[in-house]
Amino acid sequence: MAGSDAAPKIGAPEFANALLNADAPSPPGLIGPDGKAAPKRFAVYRNNVIVSLCEALGQTYPAVRTLLGDDYFNALARAFVTDHPPSSPVLIWYGGAFADFVEAFPPLQDYPYLADVARAEWAWLQAYHAEDAAPLDPAVLGSIDPEKLASARFVRHPATSRVSSEWPLADLLRANRFSPGDGAHIDLGAAQSLLITRPDLDVDVVPLRPGGAAFVDALLSGAGLGEAAGLGADASAEFSLSDCLSDCLGAGAFKGLETN
Repeated sequence: MAGSDAAPKIGAPEFANALLNADAPSPPGLIGPDGKAAPKRFAVYRNNVIVSLCEALGQTYPAVRTLLGDDYFNALARAFVTDHPPSSPVLIWYGGAFADFVEAFPPLQDYPYLADVARAEWAWLQAYHAEDAAPLDPAVLGSIDPEKLASARFVRHPATSRVSSEWPLADLLRANRFSPGDGAHIDLGAAQSLLITRPDLDVDVVPLRPGGAAFVDALLSGAGLGEAAGLGADASAEFSLSDCLSDCLGAGAFKGLETN
């Protein structure tokens, strides 16, 4: 039976809090092989864990990192890690709440586009790791009875999502992720919506045309083609059904088509 001087048990919540909070003391009762308290050993382990999580965030959000610079991004990542312990053992899925954290982070209130850039990068990651599926062949539409085309419903490809913003998302991603340094002519007043897909091996990021976001949202929600076209036209007088549908099919946004 353990004596009165036995080391106290360390609960998982207490250990997790101490592990991710650089200002927290090492857990009570933590001892080394010599049976003595080992705060330095724990500090080294804690630093390695925090650095690994911060590096994972940097890999998931390279555009945000570029926009902020390495030093500021690392400080932001450490603040996020302290408040958001991993909920999955799979490191690639760490950071799903990062965009909301960035949006609410007081020092970044003068940079409101950062949160939407993070949302687009998270959607990119989800598309990259989504289930494989053959995209819908556009030629299928030619075989459908024209009277049934308006009620036809498109089946979402597993990698497809839509991200909208009041900011120029496509330009910000291009300049800070896909073509670094190409940001001299970004107009921050130009709102952009993105269709993100992965029909084959590579993720595609497609800027949507006027009315395209409403059109895509309707199709991805299960609306028929006619209803979706109406919503796109309501959203913008410049909406073009043929152009927006062509963009979606060309990007492999769907994996099937259902008709009544």
